[in-house]
Amino acid sequence: MTNFRKRLLLAVLTAFALPVLSAIATAQQPPSGEQPVNVAGNWTIYSKSDNGKTADKSVEIQQKGPNQSGGIEGTINGKHIVFHTKTRNVLTFRGQVEGDTIHGTWGIHGEKIKPMQGEWEGRRTSQ
Repeated sequence: MTNFRKRLLLAVLTAFALPVLSAIATAQQPPSGEQPVNVAGNWTIYSKSDNGKTADKSVEIQQKGPNQSGGIEGTINGKHIVFHTKTRNVLTFRGQVEGDTIHGTWGIHGEKIKPMQGEWEGRRTSQ
């Protein structure tokens, strides 16, 4: 990975301080009508790309019912979460919430960047 791409990936990960990519949609769909779990608070996101590179960043999730806002936007349906950055190169996260932990997949795509994907885990540090 070039230095430019490394810096771009880190910049995008930082921008989310955290359009769904259906190609990486491996998280199980929840039953409809289920109340959204509470994901509000500060989270540390640990990610690993398909080429083995790792990164960790912090994000604050603000939740209003089934929606999240802040540097990210997305939805929660039961325990299933989908959110993406509001940046030119969109970083999308999908996963399942289990208490203070989230596991799932992520992907990035944009105009002048090679699409990448990988796995991620989020751990809530405070509410």
